[in-house]
Amino acid sequence: MPDPSQVIYSDFDNLFITNPITKQLNRKTNRDAVKQSVKNLVLTDFYERPFQSGIGCNIRGYLFEPFTSHLQEQIKQTILGTIENYEPRAKVIDVLVEDRLDLNSISLTIAFEVLNDPDAVLLDVLLERVR
Repeated sequence: MPDPSQVIYSDFDNLFITNPITKQLNRKTNRDAVKQSVKNLVLTDFYERPFQSGIGCNIRGYLFEPFTSHLQEQIKQTILGTIENYEPRAKVIDVLVEDRLDLNSISLTIAFEVLNDPDAVLLDVLLERVR
């Protein structure tokens, strides 16, 4: 079994851009790969992935609700549960949920650790209403 500090996590970049020299898809590794995966999970709604309808946060549905401390805690618990269930490479430290009344949006800051990296990773996501 390999040493956990040398495990390399690798995912394709969401932009699907090819390397001009090797003609292969660009990859994200370790922290960047897990960060991209966590962001994808948070922004995915239920029934958005074919044959995996239960994966996602369905977080955009909260944009139309009045922002209260109860809603803030509900968003936090939804994000925590989704990451714990579907991203085994990340261990969530904290989730901050802030209302941005001036932008009609919700700001999320997710702090987590990647299993093979002791440094914390911060992910900022701005949820906006799409018209």
